[in-house]
Amino acid sequence: MPDTTPDPSTVLPALPALSAQAERLIDLGVHEIAGLSADEIRTFAARAGAEGGGALLAVHQDRAPASALAPSLRRDGKPGFVVVDMSDVDEFAPYAVELPDAPLYVVTGIDRGDHMANWSPDEALPALTKEDRTPLVLTEGVHWVLQQPEALERNLCFMTIGSRLRKPNGTLDARTPAIWISNGTGRDGRERRNAPKVGWCWWNNRHTWLGFASATGRRA
Repeated sequence: MPDTTPDPSTVLPALPALSAQAERLIDLGVHEIAGLSADEIRTFAARAGAEGGGALLAVHQDRAPASALAPSLRRDGKPGFVVVDMSDVDEFAPYAVELPDAPLYVVTGIDRGDHMANWSPDEALPALTKEDRTPLVLTEGVHWVLQQPEALERNLCFMTIGSRLRKPNGTLDARTPAIWISNGTGRDGRERRNAPKVGWCWWNNRHTWLGFASATGRRA
């Protein structure tokens, strides 16, 4: 199995205060997508922020799906996008994860999982569970990059294996969501080079440039 030693050079700066994150979501119109008022976002952030910092403000995926959030991502002035062969992106549901039953919640202790680069999702999930960590769902990963664009770096991007798609026959789709940076090749189009990209990888495949984003917990 690949080396699991974290690389201290990849430690990211602290997330903005929840109050600043609330304003960011409001500026992007996420509250309107979610059917919430700006005051509801601000009030929740103020209350949650009083309990401690270092957390990510998230809107439940039922209120703000990945397809609606992805275009607000930005890198080099280019908007984010979902790959064309993932038109069912919003059907990916929490897997081995329980989200708070609330429109707004916070995610604590986020890590990109760089030390798990070159692991497969099948290898990473039990390792995260053993460490008492919970994998991010796709929308949480998108929220993270909305608030902290530097969470995506060339050769240091991440998968969100807390989201899986169950087929009508009950089996799991082998595609696993990930967020990375487009090279502008193939169906992405040259104009999308360096844009943030919501895509997928196979559950049993390894990629040297993808870690596994996880957290210590969630609270409403």
